[in-house]
Amino acid sequence: TDKLQKLSEEDWQLALYNLRTANLLAGKDPLRPDMLDCHPLVREHFGEKLKKEKPEGWKTAHKRLYQYYKELPEKELPDTLREMEPLFAAVAHGCSAGLHQEALYDVYWKRIRRGEEAYTVHKLGAFGADLSALSHFFEKPWTQPAAGLPDHDKAGVLSLTAFVLRAVGRLHEAIQPMKVALEKNIKRENWAEAARIASNLSELMLTLGKVEEAVSYARQGLTHADKSGNDFLKEVLRAALADALHQAGQLEEAEQWFREAEELQKKRQPEYPFLYSLQGYRYCDLLLGQGKYNEVMERAEKTLEWAIQQGVSLLDIAINNLSLGRVWMMKLETEGSSDFTRAMEYLDQAVTGLREAGTNDHLPRGLLVRAECYRLMKQFSSAWDDLEEAEEIAELGSMKLYLCDYHLEAGRLYLAEKKNKQADHHFSIAKEMIEETGYFRRKNEVGSWQLAVGK
Repeated sequence: TDKLQKLSEEDWQLALYNLRTANLLAGKDPLRPDMLDCHPLVREHFGEKLKKEKPEGWKTAHKRLYQYYKELPEKELPDTLREMEPLFAAVAHGCSAGLHQEALYDVYWKRIRRGEEAYTVHKLGAFGADLSALSHFFEKPWTQPAAGLPDHDKAGVLSLTAFVLRAVGRLHEAIQPMKVALEKNIKRENWAEAARIASNLSELMLTLGKVEEAVSYARQGLTHADKSGNDFLKEVLRAALADALHQAGQLEEAEQWFREAEELQKKRQPEYPFLYSLQGYRYCDLLLGQGKYNEVMERAEKTLEWAIQQGVSLLDIAINNLSLGRVWMMKLETEGSSDFTRAMEYLDQAVTGLREAGTNDHLPRGLLVRAECYRLMKQFSSAWDDLEEAEEIAELGSMKLYLCDYHLEAGRLYLAEKKNKQADHHFSIAKEMIEETGYFRRKNEVGSWQLAVGK
């Protein structure tokens, strides 16, 4: 200590520079420039050494750090990711100390996620941070939860993780934890949770382009929901089945299930006569396909008002803006107007909102619709920008229905640019994908292409 005190500021900074160059110290944190920390590899080396040679000391150290970080935030329920940093650290140290269940309930569930509110994902759009926290509850990501968790918590962690993996675009990784969680809940006869997971699996299979499996999981989930006696889940699963049937081109049955879902909601919540949230967006999607844009305008304006009043998820607000953007596009096309200002305002808000929501499994739908609007406005360069981003996200996540939509819109865009050969190429790919995936709601659009290119 005496020698350190005699160092000049210049010598001290040189010493720090040399230690960082040798990878013994972590890089300088611009937000906390006075904090010194060893390089992560150094910490990992000595951590593993302590864990192997002194396992009890390892656990004791992590337990103390768990207690320290758990009590560090000034607020019991921090509002920002920055304020939550100590809680994420507490989860990591708690799990390393073997306190998996305590860290799950007392820190992650109550203070980070805020229970069913799902604050980190719905209000902050922080799916990546949420997934990082959940990773500590696994021995083998993403199929083997920590042995220290009871069976019902293992099923819960699997289900939550699968939902987050899907949102960040890691769709194939989400399949196995979802299926394992579904089996565990069916075995325990937890019909409510089984219904939720089956609904998520149906949505996942749709995005992956497995339409028939999506319909099957939705029907299975509906059976579980009815067994559960949970009125909300009865609505959700009817809407999930309706959406899967819609994508399969079975429009009459789809509309029937949407109506049933809405009637159940009216009984449960008379103050909300329209389906809202994702269920409402999907019903509006079907109605727009029937050309009922005036009805959709009434619905989407009202459900957007509810979403803003209730301060619900970023996603709910974004998809209502998306519905209204689509309404204005259809209205203007029908009336032969070329003033797409209002439509673009809603679509810009929708895309921005979907980005903020952090849901990569929904962002392509916003980009695809805005690309269509740019095409109608003859702003072809901007249309290609949105299309290419949508394609990139869809390719990374193997989101085949979005890829099919991409090829259809790319074909229309090339037609607008009078490049029939390129258009024909994209329409041909879309036709093959429609047959491969069972995405039969798009069949008529292939017929329109054939007329457009003179086939």
